[in-house]
Amino acid sequence: MTDPYMTGTAGQDEAGATRQSEEERRRERRLAAVAGAERVLARTGVHRTVGRRLADLLEAAPGVYDLDQPVDVYGNRIVADLEQRVAALLGTEAAAFFPTGTMAQQVALRCWADRTGNRAVALHALAHPETHERHAFSQVSGLRPVRVTSEPRLPTAAEIRDLAEPFGTLMLELPLRDAGYVLPAWEELTGAVEAARERDAVVHFDGARLWETTPHFGRSLAEIAGLADSVYVSFYKSLDGFGGAALAGPGTLVEEARTWRHRYGGMVFQQFPTALSALVGLARELPRLPEYVRHARVVATALREGFAEARVPWARVHPEEPHTHEFQVWLPYDADVLMDTALRQAEETGTYLFGGYWARGGPGLAYTEVSVRSEGLQWSAGDVRAAVAGFVERLP
Repeated sequence: MTDPYMTGTAGQDEAGATRQSEEERRRERRLAAVAGAERVLARTGVHRTVGRRLADLLEAAPGVYDLDQPVDVYGNRIVADLEQRVAALLGTEAAAFFPTGTMAQQVALRCWADRTGNRAVALHALAHPETHERHAFSQVSGLRPVRVTSEPRLPTAAEIRDLAEPFGTLMLELPLRDAGYVLPAWEELTGAVEAARERDAVVHFDGARLWETTPHFGRSLAEIAGLADSVYVSFYKSLDGFGGAALAGPGTLVEEARTWRHRYGGMVFQQFPTALSALVGLARELPRLPEYVRHARVVATALREGFAEARVPWARVHPEEPHTHEFQVWLPYDADVLMDTALRQAEETGTYLFGGYWARGGPGLAYTEVSVRSEGLQWSAGDVRAAVAGFVERLP
């Protein structure tokens, strides 16, 4: 999609700049509301100040790493220790740290393309590389995305078997974020993997949020990751780290990936703050994710009940029972109206029920993403229903 703020006449540029300014003001207002609210369902690192983030890291760091160790240089020491920790958790031979998930997945998939002799990557139309990376696969890595389906669910085994053209790699995003953080059943996932194998393709998991999938599947991280030939995981999406990612898989693949990481500009001189925050996330957030998932289901039920009691037409929670600790809420109002209503409720009451952005889902229809983390564990079902009532009262 072309950026509307980067094209057009001078008048259009001025209008675009105004829209940008309005969005920036709303973003700052939203961040201030999250920071100032007494009650939120989640408050991640992006909602904290630099000083608070550094203080939190220094407080937690001694419990996860020996701070008297020398700092890292080009990926050794603490970074290598983090890589070993990830490989052990995922049950793989090795893992390599990357500064971004976009880089990690491009490297993984181009390595598989060289090995299979096929640069086509079968994926979902809503997969992250298709919707959020400015066509990086094709523009940077020479890969060719092939869409398996656009349905709001993971591809089925039948769709993979019946895909009309050959492909070298099947990429599955677990969970599929833009469809509502949805996951398949375990049998559906294993069937999809088997269908790819039948077509002599390798399987790569976009597991940016793989950490939060164990309650849904009822399997360990190693069992889930073991279905794929390679897996990418993020350190900030579920674990609230500063950033960074890891690519895990066979030792030979990971060693080749390190070479391409250097070529892509990912050989960073020192990364100990990011690596340390990832270790903190693995120690502190990873064990709590199942609790977040369980409580997200309580929150989702209470949201549905609250909107039903308020008689809001066509209010939806998707999925009705969340697969992870994150899910979508859909309401029949304009996105700007819903954003302003959420902000007013936070500023007037100190309760910020919907702290995320509202996106347009169609004429007069919008949705937001809800995340339940440690702060949300303090909310009872009654608290959620009361917050819904206060939110609806402020709708025009």
